[in-house]
Amino acid sequence: MKKAVYWLMGEKAGRVAVGTWNWLWGMPVETGGKVAVEVAEQSLRSMQESVQKLAHAVSTQVAAYERAKQKYEAKTQELQNFEQQAAIAQQNGNEEGARLAMTKVLQIEQLLPQLEEQVKQAEQFVNASKDKLNRERMKLEQYKTDMQNMKDISEINEALSAMAKVNSDLSIDSARSQFEQAKSAVDRRNLRTKAYAELSENPAEKLSADLETMAIDDAVSQRLQMLNNSSPKELPE
Repeated sequence: MKKAVYWLMGEKAGRVAVGTWNWLWGMPVETGGKVAVEVAEQSLRSMQESVQKLAHAVSTQVAAYERAKQKYEAKTQELQNFEQQAAIAQQNGNEEGARLAMTKVLQIEQLLPQLEEQVKQAEQFVNASKDKLNRERMKLEQYKTDMQNMKDISEINEALSAMAKVNSDLSIDSARSQFEQAKSAVDRRNLRTKAYAELSENPAEKLSADLETMAIDDAVSQRLQMLNNSSPKELPE
């Protein structure tokens, strides 16, 4: 199924779609990769759309509540007007007019409790909806902050992955190990060469040469001393 989605939508869009589908069904999204960030962004956009729809529904509900409230207030005012008409008609001796106005009053009085109850229920619904909208907006702002933090962490992870790849590609550890091995090899060769030179020299020949050098030095010193002793002395004047 995954290959079919990639073929239909392209690899990038397909990976996002598959990741979103997995996320909706509670299955793990790609561990900390770019797809996870893209799925989170798509989910955030979906939440934003839902909050916008909720705000529109709340505004519609508020408008309906305001109309019900206005209707109730209008009926209350109408009741007062008919009561005044009945009183005036009765004062003027207009019995029929008074009875007609009072009939209207009774009809409105029967209707007002229903309207009042509707207004109270509508007010409760509106307040509950407003509270829900405010909570969802606060959650959405928190998700926006989390989204930005997620992007920052993802960038850091990408940078760390790039560093690891560079270290792997350059084989720094391997090169360092090879350098140390080469240095040790050169040092060992130097020690072997010095040891070989010391061992290859004949001790007897070295001693004889040293004695001969000392004898020559003594002879030179004696001849120089004799030369000093044989120097002509100055005659007295």
